[in-house]
Amino acid sequence: MTTAQFTRETADASAEPAPPGPLGRLGVWATTHLRLVLVLWLVLVAGLGAFAPQVTSALAGAGWQANGSESVQVRELAQQHFGGNASSALQVVVTSEKSEKQVSDPAMKKVIAEATALLEADARIATVVQPQPGATISRDGRTAVLLAGAGADTNDMVRAADDLKKPLAALSGDGVAVHATGASVMWSDFNTANHDSMMKSEMVSWPVTMAILVLAFGSLVAAGLPLLLTIAGLAASAGALVLLNHLTPTSIWAMNFAMMFALALGIDYALFLVVRFRAALARHGNPVRAVAETMDTAGKAVALSGLTVLVSLSAVMLVPAPAFRSMALGIMLAVVFVLAATLTLLPAVLGRLGTRIDAAALPFARATPTDDGSSPRFTAWGERLWRHPYRYGVPALLVLVALAAPVIGLRTAMPSITVVPKDDSSRVGYEAVQQAFGDGAPGTLQIITPTATAPATAKELAANQGIAGVLPAQPAADDSGLSLIQAVPAVDPSDPALAQTVDRLRHDLPDEALVGGAAVENLDLQTTLDAKTPLVMGVVLALGFLLLLIALQAPLVALIGTVTNLLATAAAFGTARLIFQDGHGAGLLGFTPQGFLDGWAPVFFFAMIFAIAMDYTVFLLSTAKEHYEKTGNPRTAAVAALGHSGRVIFAAAAVMVAVFFTFALSGPLPPKEMGIVLGIAVLLDAALVRLVLLPVLLRLTGTAAWHTPGWLKRVLPDIHFNHS
Repeated sequence: MTTAQFTRETADASAEPAPPGPLGRLGVWATTHLRLVLVLWLVLVAGLGAFAPQVTSALAGAGWQANGSESVQVRELAQQHFGGNASSALQVVVTSEKSEKQVSDPAMKKVIAEATALLEADARIATVVQPQPGATISRDGRTAVLLAGAGADTNDMVRAADDLKKPLAALSGDGVAVHATGASVMWSDFNTANHDSMMKSEMVSWPVTMAILVLAFGSLVAAGLPLLLTIAGLAASAGALVLLNHLTPTSIWAMNFAMMFALALGIDYALFLVVRFRAALARHGNPVRAVAETMDTAGKAVALSGLTVLVSLSAVMLVPAPAFRSMALGIMLAVVFVLAATLTLLPAVLGRLGTRIDAAALPFARATPTDDGSSPRFTAWGERLWRHPYRYGVPALLVLVALAAPVIGLRTAMPSITVVPKDDSSRVGYEAVQQAFGDGAPGTLQIITPTATAPATAKELAANQGIAGVLPAQPAADDSGLSLIQAVPAVDPSDPALAQTVDRLRHDLPDEALVGGAAVENLDLQTTLDAKTPLVMGVVLALGFLLLLIALQAPLVALIGTVTNLLATAAAFGTARLIFQDGHGAGLLGFTPQGFLDGWAPVFFFAMIFAIAMDYTVFLLSTAKEHYEKTGNPRTAAVAALGHSGRVIFAAAAVMVAVFFTFALSGPLPPKEMGIVLGIAVLLDAALVRLVLLPVLLRLTGTAAWHTPGWLKRVLPDIHFNHS
């Protein structure tokens, strides 16, 4: 008797059930200890959830910087030695709306005095520098700038901007306008606009998500299970982020991404487990046995998927930028809690529900598709792909390659002021400064140099063709022996020419001179991202391949899964270039293209897209591996993989696409980029890669896909997906 025959015989329903594995035992324990599991989760959610309401006010608003860069050194020195005159200082622009009214006018003086008092009353503000002729008073005398020095770290300065920008704007009147601006105010406006738009998008996505869930699960009871996981994961991760913020500043964006991933993965994992539980319950009629089988098969795939997501996102921690690291950490926390709920809370509820999982079933869902729970439609599709691999595989590959090709010309840069809504304080003040002082004034450079070399530094600055004006050197008030020189560039801070100017200055200025400023911090962050992106991508690909190799025990199929993930990701970025860089469809989507993709997108989106793609890859290939272990037949494995997991992938992708595309409705550009890029990535990955190209490649490689060299068997841990 062959191994395959023995496996098929022991898989018969009348045979004694195989003893459950570790995850099967966990599922059985959770089912038989439902009350304890519920109490533990209630304690966890209530304990951490008590901190959740603080999440929007407690989390940090800054952190978009390259730690250790020259510009960050300049900011720290300026804050320490120059009265807080750093890039994080607030600028209050007071503008006369009447040509005859100037800074010397009593009405203007009164507003400046009131603004000064308001700023000095805030403990986070250091020295308030009054408008200076020839520096912060325009030539026509109608615009003056108050400098509110940074007396706290960058995150607290963003919070100060949150608190002060509206009271300052309220001082406007009688022909005088007051607007706070500067990097801290810009991040305040940016975070507020993006957070508000993401919350609105989440609210729009919920009804769509619920409709898809009801259609996918076929019953109202089953459709509610992903919400159970999502709520538990969100409440726990939100509270955990607040506690984490006490240890290290955590970006508010961490919560936004955590919400999105908790919903997406909660739906994915619940779909996979519920579909397998229904099939097992139909075969055995015993909820506890069904839970054990579900956890040993689908539960193992979910655990591997969650681990893969965590590994992909952990690579982002290689980027030395606090905002990136905290966003990745926030998503990872959400994944951990959703995964924990999937492996404990969900099986406990499934075991208790039993056949009641189909309560309130929709009419179309009352009949079981097949005895083994597979989908007849996706099984038929798998058979068709097996018979005609080139007919479907070649067009899918050509579409993906055509969409991936534009990625070669993809340009990236840090967002310009245009990502902030037109009426927000930072943008109005930014434009007022430009109009009064010149295009480069909002991006004034700060050069810190030893006082002894200040004259030579100032001379070199004045001779640089990229500099429009140089202010007199300002010696430090302490005995540090340093001087601060401010230089106004000739171009807008978002102009690529500024980077060339900064590079020339760093080459030509005395070695002791450090070049910084808010605009330079963006440039340094972009440089760091450009340098780290290949490393992050390489680590994600290598670890993804390694995890698939360990799970599937076959190097060729692990390589196929990794390469197809990379192809789908490249196609998504190629499409992003066409939309956001070249502007195709910009009018329809309601944005003005910047001529580049935001600089943080490649490294962060790559990790997110790859994590989601691996999610589907694990579901499909683990199912194929399970059936290959049963039969030893590559055709059965490929067809059964689509029959059993195709519907899950299709439904989960539909929910993700709906969730992500709702962000295309958002006003600010960054959420649009995120929603459209991720939505396209999921759409391409599910429709062309998982449901077409990957099964075709399994067909073309046949038995070789599942071959494990003898030496590798001795090295790898013994992992099986077959429960029989």
